[in-house]
Amino acid sequence: MTKVRIFTNDKGKIIKYIIKGHTGFERSGRDILCSAVSTLSQTALIALNEVCDIPEKDIDFKVEDGYLEVNIPRNLDIEKRMKTDIVLDTMLVGIKALIKEYPEYLTLEFREVKNNDKD
Repeated sequence: MTKVRIFTNDKGKIIKYIIKGHTGFERSGRDILCSAVSTLSQTALIALNEVCDIPEKDIDFKVEDGYLEVNIPRNLDIEKRMKTDIVLDTMLVGIKALIKEYPEYLTLEFREVKNNDKD
């Protein structure tokens, strides 16, 4: 099962996301559901740099087999934050659509992070 965790600030803005585990929909290399989740989450990561103009060095992320963690810089100017919100909200729309179709293979969890939380 793939677990999607979305962390938001007190304004409801996504500040971090973690995608963990393989869906188990099909065997490795043929799992279209796992590929769909990976495509959505990794495209969002790439778009933070290429669409939102956040320098790659400023994006704290970790990619391993079956694990992706992305931390959004908290000091973005208004324009970059607006672009970031669109990218991340679009990723979330895609994740929710997959969960609607395949609820036995994906979970989605939200957590609000306070300013002094370490996530």
